[in-house]
Amino acid sequence: MTRPSARNAYYIVEVLISLGLDSAFTISGIYFVVDVGMNPFELVMVGTVMELTILVFDVPTGVVADTYGRRLSLGVGWVVMGAGLVLAGSIESVLAVWAGWSLWGLGYTFTSGAQDAWITDEVGADRVGGVFARGQQFGYVGGLAGVGLGVAIATWDLGAAVVIGGGVCIAVGLLAPVLLPETQWVRPTSDTGGPQGVRARAASATGQMRTTAKAGIRVVRASPLLLLIFAITFFAGSSTESFDRLWEAHLIRDVGLPSFGSLDPVLWFGLLRAGISLLGILGSEYVVRRFERVGQQGLARWLLAVSVLQVAVVLAFALAGPFWLAAAAVLAYGMSRSVESPVQRTWLNAQITDSRVRATVVSMNGQSDAFGQILGGPGVGALGALVSLRSALVAGAVLLAPAIALYGRALRHGGGEPQLEQLTH
Repeated sequence: MTRPSARNAYYIVEVLISLGLDSAFTISGIYFVVDVGMNPFELVMVGTVMELTILVFDVPTGVVADTYGRRLSLGVGWVVMGAGLVLAGSIESVLAVWAGWSLWGLGYTFTSGAQDAWITDEVGADRVGGVFARGQQFGYVGGLAGVGLGVAIATWDLGAAVVIGGGVCIAVGLLAPVLLPETQWVRPTSDTGGPQGVRARAASATGQMRTTAKAGIRVVRASPLLLLIFAITFFAGSSTESFDRLWEAHLIRDVGLPSFGSLDPVLWFGLLRAGISLLGILGSEYVVRRFERVGQQGLARWLLAVSVLQVAVVLAFALAGPFWLAAAAVLAYGMSRSVESPVQRTWLNAQITDSRVRATVVSMNGQSDAFGQILGGPGVGALGALVSLRSALVAGAVLLAPAIALYGRALRHGGGEPQLEQLTH
């Protein structure tokens, strides 16, 4: 079998993984509330246990990707992610859901740095921005198909939609060695030569991983802007947990879903997910067209504007009375995330000067996101359980304010950080 080019393989994977994940995630929130019967605190803890796993394993698995290959890491990650979804959807209990999402988080850590590092090295850092944005579009196409698949299965069984989505991810992971070309990654050389026993080879591998991790830390310490990006990611992570875990429950319990004859409530969430995907395709197309004319300052300015929009729409969603206003806020928030992701990933990868540790550094940024979600999530969840879902969503919007201030700082200093420069030298 002839492998497709790296660019085309990236697009194929985006379609297939999005198909599996959207099939599961379109239904998972409803499954948690309706079948498992989870309260707001338990819902937010789904994300917290997942992010605890990511916090612990994101950097080590990023080092694995830089040491043993990004393709291998991606295949392992997708299989483990799928297994987590299968577990969560198979057993209707809070503990099973938490365990499944923790396993999903472990799998995600194998992919979070590896996928960006793989495609960036294959196509070049100067061209990857457009690939990220175009890949986002392909992902939304796959997501649309996943929404249809998930809704169709969920009308029969909610948990089965989560399980089938996991099965798709497992299949993609098993295909990764055949599908993905890897021409630019170079295995780190070992200082030990000649025949070696198992113990010697293990020691050599451990030494290589330790060296890679230290090199990644040096790259971050030498770039004050990377430190600033990590801080922004931390506050963004503390904010997103409230919306990501509570929006379905808010629509079901506080706002209410319109009733049209025998229309299954699941279809409303399918329609919202489909709307987010369609708007994401349009938004990503705009980003693709803009990337050729946007420099580093433009990327930071774009991200600042998106963060301000997110605060506004989350507040609107939290305080919405009529369903149409809440639905409009959900669509606007989804679109903002679709145009934010490729820009943020491009801005981050542009600061990584050593491609040999790219996956490690991207994973460190993922760890900042996980740390933010772990610190912000339980408090927001407790607020939702003890006071109201609306108050929890408002708190999530407020938590994003420091990230907006940091984007403003990046713009004021033109991408430089003179005060942090003194600390890192």
